[in-house]
Amino acid sequence: MGRHGWYTGDRRWRLTALLGVGVLALALVVTLLNTLPGRGADTSGTSPDGDRVHGTPATPAGRPRPSVGWGFTHTQYSADRGGGAATERVEKLLSDDGGLPQDQAIMGWGADNPEPVKGRYDFGALDRRIDFVRASHGTPVITLCCSPDWMKGGTAGADRTDWSQSALETAPDPDHYEDFARLAATVARRYPDVRHFVVWNEFKGFWNDSAGRWDYEGYTKMYNLVYRALKKVDPDIMVGGPYLVMDSVGTGQEHASADLRGPWGAMDQRILDAFRYWNTHKAGADFVVVDGSSYTNDEKFLPDEFAATAKFTAVGEWLRRQTRDLPLWWAEYYVEPADADDRREGWSEEHRLAVHATALIAMADGGADSAFYWNPEKKSGTDCAGCLWTPTSEADGGRALPMYGLLSRFHAAFPPGTRYEAVSVARDDRPNVRVLASDRTVLVVNTLNRPISAQVDGKRFTMDAYDVKWLKR
Repeated sequence: MGRHGWYTGDRRWRLTALLGVGVLALALVVTLLNTLPGRGADTSGTSPDGDRVHGTPATPAGRPRPSVGWGFTHTQYSADRGGGAATERVEKLLSDDGGLPQDQAIMGWGADNPEPVKGRYDFGALDRRIDFVRASHGTPVITLCCSPDWMKGGTAGADRTDWSQSALETAPDPDHYEDFARLAATVARRYPDVRHFVVWNEFKGFWNDSAGRWDYEGYTKMYNLVYRALKKVDPDIMVGGPYLVMDSVGTGQEHASADLRGPWGAMDQRILDAFRYWNTHKAGADFVVVDGSSYTNDEKFLPDEFAATAKFTAVGEWLRRQTRDLPLWWAEYYVEPADADDRREGWSEEHRLAVHATALIAMADGGADSAFYWNPEKKSGTDCAGCLWTPTSEADGGRALPMYGLLSRFHAAFPPGTRYEAVSVARDDRPNVRVLASDRTVLVVNTLNRPISAQVDGKRFTMDAYDVKWLKR
């Protein structure tokens, strides 16, 4: 999809192993030379002053909290790209709703190579995304992924970035873990108003092919270096990991966990092993972050889409037990299985909203207080399934779509620290509705594709098929 078109969708591809050894001596010498500033590598458009503070960041008020609430992730085409009026429309939309947490990666998903040559930086695209977050009064979150080519066996140079999926998802070589930690510290100094950092993304490149498991030792070593580097910049910076994909399989499949399972399937035991290693050997963490889908990786076992969301509750409870109740984030979450082309356009918007609302309820029930919706904004066009707003490349773009209404209202109604309350549900309605309540708000979801009459919290009301209803208390 163009130079920066690496787009993951649900990103359920398998990772490849790290690049092999045995490179010819001459090629190695050339590569080493190319990693040095001004030595055979194009540095056009770069600057040595990467840690110079960008723009006019707001002065952080007090020590940040480890939880940020319910927001979204910027993807390849986001609201900062397009017509000024449309972009401003989204900025106002977000600002009027008090701002939402917004996550952005440092490379890919709309951001350029931040350090194409060692010690030479290009933060233009990332600056633009951070400017948008600031203008929309959002809480900025940065995901420290991915890494420049020269850190992973590629060629240095402003004009040499390999934007293929296989290249981007390659982890830094172990010899460059410290370089990646220095880059993370540079990013933190450039954006002092960013108080929350997620280390890496989905263990990309950290797969031990010979052992048939995740290279959790390698990831944890890099994580610890990044954690310490960020804390050296500012001890109050909030750092989290490991951003593992909490994949599940059919209960009879190989690697199915014997302990963490339910009607939604069973967790892949290799992922639980990786999490336990990181949790035991981490230098520290202010929050724990994972992602995952409600459905399984087993195409022969696709549970009911509403029942499958119970996975978020079960996994969340397991994670909280392992971490002794560290704040829990879902960096991404998916509820609609993709087709052969990785598209999720088979459901009506009412159906999609109902399942997503149920997933948000399940995450909250599992102890999560922060989550990020993977916003699938398109470059153009009016048909955008699940998008938060219409494409800002259109003159009339930037208009809120139903998914934005759900997400922004959930963020406002159930912020971190919300004390959830049990409410009464009529016996015959319990199988058909999902409910989440605070002392002021009740969210009710009809999981049936037909109208019902429901009684919740002492109130009787009608609900349309797949209706999502908000009640005041």
